[in-house]
Amino acid sequence: MHELVQALSSLRRRFIAPGRFLPVFGAAFCFVLVAVSSAHAVQPDEIMSDPAQESRARDLSRGLRCMVCQNQSIDDSSAPLARDLRLLVRERIAAGDSDQQVLDFLVDRYGDFVLLKPPFETSTLALWLLTPILLVGGGLVLWGYSRRRSKALKAAQDTPPRLSEEEEVRLAKLVATERPAGETSKG
Repeated sequence: MHELVQALSSLRRRFIAPGRFLPVFGAAFCFVLVAVSSAHAVQPDEIMSDPAQESRARDLSRGLRCMVCQNQSIDDSSAPLARDLRLLVRERIAAGDSDQQVLDFLVDRYGDFVLLKPPFETSTLALWLLTPILLVGGGLVLWGYSRRRSKALKAAQDTPPRLSEEEEVRLAKLVATERPAGETSKG
């Protein structure tokens, strides 16, 4: 194991200049995330024979939240529950339900949380307003912090730094040796 770590470290030093490892690693990580997220989880055995119905099912699936992954649609999720929900959507469409009837059925069963974009109602007000409130609040905190910091820096630049006792003694000696003999200090 130790040899592997040393080999990887020497490769990093040889091919990636110091200070460049994190940006290169970050770019590679983002590439992998994009490549993986573009793959759909819909299995071939789930696809409906009628292209119009399959298109409706895919559109509905893109708007429904995977209850396991929570920030992923059931169309993109490979979780078993997401597969069950995709099959349920397709069953309801095959039975002749409209898109709204399918959504109403799922909301009755799982609540508004199953929708990736819940309706703007009093019960979902926190979902819609909490993020903007937190962003504005965070922005105000950062603005106040930077304002206080800039005032402190300006005040530090306006006032010269205090000399230590040792520096004051050295300064007094230097000033005394440079003055002509008859001059006295005014202070």
